[in-house]
Amino acid sequence: MYYHDGLNQSDIADRLGLSRASVVNYLQEARERGLVTISLDPDAFTRHRLVTELCARFNLRAAYLVPDATVDEDEALLRVARGAAAWLPRLLASGDRLGVSWGRNVYEVARATAPTQIADLTVIQLLGSMATPYGFTAEVCSTLLAQRLGAACINLHAPAVLSDPAVAEILRKEPIIQHQLDALATCNKVIFAAGASAADSHVATSGVASPEDVQWYAARGAVGVVCGRFINPDGAPIPGPLDARIIGIPLSDLAKADLRLLVSTGPERTRSMLAALRGGLATHAVTSVKTARALLESD
Repeated sequence: MYYHDGLNQSDIADRLGLSRASVVNYLQEARERGLVTISLDPDAFTRHRLVTELCARFNLRAAYLVPDATVDEDEALLRVARGAAAWLPRLLASGDRLGVSWGRNVYEVARATAPTQIADLTVIQLLGSMATPYGFTAEVCSTLLAQRLGAACINLHAPAVLSDPAVAEILRKEPIIQHQLDALATCNKVIFAAGASAADSHVATSGVASPEDVQWYAARGAVGVVCGRFINPDGAPIPGPLDARIIGIPLSDLAKADLRLLVSTGPERTRSMLAALRGGLATHAVTSVKTARALLESD
């Protein structure tokens, strides 16, 4: 009645003998259950003048810019995630193997993705698990997105980081872990975020890096984090003590994927995004118009 017949909520309430509030709740439930999906033409967001500038400056194949509005940074993040969720299925094809990073941005993309069926799609977790106070652990991101896309899922059944390099090496040689790590090299497409490298950023508060680790990398020029790896302003990984202890994809392998979708926004992530773009880690990007302007002005 609402989407197909064009009736308003009050008319529907009168016809069905319900309160208008009940109608609103039913409509919301229909969207949450995937009975109703709302799509926007991606051309409106991928042909913006700034898209052309962004792609030319950072050698991107395509970008999706979400218009700004009078919203706070948290709402801006959710808007960008919804834009990425609308665009992502159009970037995928049957037989793809999609590597999925972790973090708030990637989790919100997974949450916002409408139920879709892409034949023979496999989703692969790119970084091990962590004992984080947040709901967006690596395995939650990959599992949720796989469910939304009707895909098979390969999770990494190992911690993201261990205390001892020798233990990490032994764990990598466990047959089941080795099989899962081998799957990382088969990803032809990846979705990831560029995180900040400050002491209060998610890489530290989730336990992937200790405050001492963050200070060590900052002293060597770290400006961001991608898949648990610290990067310098040019987007190159900074070799350091975490490398031997992390269970996850090296940035050299991530950069081999044919399509690499960067999803990030906000002033606190501008430096890390800029580094990832300069380093050629992304082929596609989703962000806000405001962040795109900041990137172009900062480069």
